[in-house]
Amino acid sequence: MQTALVLTEAGGPPIEKGQGRAMGMAIAIKTSEDVVSFLKKQHEQIKDLFETVASEHGEARTRAFDTLRKMMAVHETAEEEIVHPAAQRELPNGAPIVSARLREEKKAKTVLAELESLYRDSIEFETKLASLKRDVIAHAESEEKEEFERLGERLDASRLARMRKAVELAEAVAPTHPHAGLESAAANFIVGPFASMVDRARDALSGRH
Repeated sequence: MQTALVLTEAGGPPIEKGQGRAMGMAIAIKTSEDVVSFLKKQHEQIKDLFETVASEHGEARTRAFDTLRKMMAVHETAEEEIVHPAAQRELPNGAPIVSARLREEKKAKTVLAELESLYRDSIEFETKLASLKRDVIAHAESEEKEEFERLGERLDASRLARMRKAVELAEAVAPTHPHAGLESAAANFIVGPFASMVDRARDALSGRH
């Protein structure tokens, strides 16, 4: 993907694209775009990160996977807190659409957690990673078609801009590891802050971010 973006760790200095992957830190995308464009660009980043993890080995693969794991965790949390509730309220047949996406997200979190426990250069890791990549890409395409684009058509520009800001705030304080079972907005708001605190302490102690 050739789009010029600035990536930044929440609360930290800006990092030029390309540096973030090597450092394993890039998460938030700072743009002036609305929530639809913002999240679509994150989907592209996630796809790129899957490619990077698959192509690397050893410590480089571990760093790339850490970045992928964190980005998926914060991205899904923000969608569950901000975007899915809006889709459920605003879109015809929003409830079954969101329910299907939440089931997919729970499955992805479960597999992502399994990947965390595996040796990064093992065949099992590579096989599970490839399967997760396929599922995540299909999930992202469904979100974009059934939720993002339809919300973009139904909501005015100021509402979409406010949603982007809300997503950025949610990502800044979201858990950094997968937590299957926290797919609802209510669960994320109630349990999420504690999970985030534990995750970020765990990251700090391990030296991985």
